[in-house]
Amino acid sequence: MVGGDLPAVLHRLEAGETAVLVAVAQTQGSAPRERGAWMAVFAHDAWGTIGGGQLEWQAMAVARRLLADPCAAMTEWRCPVGPSLGQCCGGVVHLRAWRVGAADVSSLRALWQPALLPLALFGGGHVGRALVRALVPLPFAVRWIDSRDGIFPADVPPQVQVEHSEPVQRAVADLPPGSRVLVMSFSHAEDLDIVAACLERCRRQDDLPFIGLIGSRTKWAAFRHRLEARGFGPAELDRVTCPIGLPGIRGKEPAVIAASVVAQLLLDVSGTR
Repeated sequence: MVGGDLPAVLHRLEAGETAVLVAVAQTQGSAPRERGAWMAVFAHDAWGTIGGGQLEWQAMAVARRLLADPCAAMTEWRCPVGPSLGQCCGGVVHLRAWRVGAADVSSLRALWQPALLPLALFGGGHVGRALVRALVPLPFAVRWIDSRDGIFPADVPPQVQVEHSEPVQRAVADLPPGSRVLVMSFSHAEDLDIVAACLERCRRQDDLPFIGLIGSRTKWAAFRHRLEARGFGPAELDRVTCPIGLPGIRGKEPAVIAASVVAQLLLDVSGTR
């Protein structure tokens, strides 16, 4: 089972393939996936997941039967997720399955495309690139900002907007409300100016829920002193997270840092940070 990829599914449907969509219509009690989770079953493969295990295996069998019958109508059924399936969730999942093709692409795009959360990433270096790769399958619309020309790769994912800004902190004023901000430029001076611009915006609008700065505790102590000299108080400075990433993950490789930071962002989005 390949990970869920809506653009790939829609592309195949537009190219003339037929699939059966299986979606979680409702859950009761403990269930392996939430309402709205989906998978697309094609003739020889499938994309997405409704939770794996026997639940998914049996749903795929239903989907294959629908796929083989051009006249098949939408089917719904109830699945207790317990001993009968060899799973121990203990809840109930209601599934819905129906055939889809090229004519359904527009409605599916509107139905399944997740709302993307705005995220501003300042810095096109190694960690910035690793973060973009880690964020691609997640529900973030990334605005990737740097003051240097020619820093961004040619193959930027569609949900990532690259921006050259000089001075770099000028871009803070134009960020969408609710943006999470990650600061990791090539220069400590730029990092300081970006963080200061974020704090100034928070004074005016209070609409940047997460400001993360890459670096050590020593770096943050120095930055905190300089920001205090610019007139920011303790409560304002406490809005900045530095170091970023989950505590206990000590690797300094870009991919490790990216995984740690993305996990922290997801905890922040879910309100459990």
